[in-house]
Amino acid sequence: MAITTEQIKELRKATGAGIMDCREALEDAGGDFDKAVDYLRQKGLSKAAKRAGREASEGVVELYSHGNGRVGVMVEVNCETDFVARSDSFREFAHEIALQIAANSPEFVSDEDVPEEVLERERQVARKSAEEEGKPADVIERIVDGRIDKYRQEVVLLRQAYIRDEDTTIQDLLNEKVGSIGENILVRRFERWELGERVESDDEEEE
Repeated sequence: MAITTEQIKELRKATGAGIMDCREALEDAGGDFDKAVDYLRQKGLSKAAKRAGREASEGVVELYSHGNGRVGVMVEVNCETDFVARSDSFREFAHEIALQIAANSPEFVSDEDVPEEVLERERQVARKSAEEEGKPADVIERIVDGRIDKYRQEVVLLRQAYIRDEDTTIQDLLNEKVGSIGENILVRRFERWELGERVESDDEEEE
C-alpha cells in the first residue's frame, strides 16, 4: 500500500524519528501504525546499544513541581553535546522523565542501582509468604523470582511503564529518543520530595 505524508507525520510526531525512518517503518509494517512504532522501537534499541559507551556529560537538570508544591522532582539527564542539550526534543524528554518520577515514585534509576541487601530482603519476604501459604518447594523459588521481577518494575525508573503508555517502559522511551536524536542519553540521578515526608520521619524517630 502507498504510504501517505499524513501517516509519516503522525508517526514522526509520536516517535520523534526522522522522516525517512518513519517511511521505512511504515513500509515495513504495511502501513500498520502500531507495528511501525514497534519497528522504530527495535531500531532505537539497536542505535542505543551502539551509542551506550559514548560519554554523555552535557544535558540538563530538570525541575518539576506538582500539586501546588506538594511534590518536587529534580532529575539530571545527560547527552553528548550542548547543541542537543539545548534542543526542544531533549528538554521535552527530560521533562517527561521528571513527570514520571513525580507520578510513580521510583527509588532507583536502573537495576544496577538496587542494593543486593534490598533484593535479599524482598526475597526473604516473598519466600516466607509462599511457605506460609504451603506452596511446594519447587514452586517457591519461581514465586520469589517473580516477586523480585515485579519489585524491580515498581522501583526501578527504567523498568517502569511510561505514564502515557503502559505498553512502553521508560527504557523503551529512552531508546527511542537515542534513536531519533542520535546521541547517547543517560538518566544520571534524581531526587523526589513529597510534602510531609521529613516530618513523618522525624516523628517516628522521636517516638
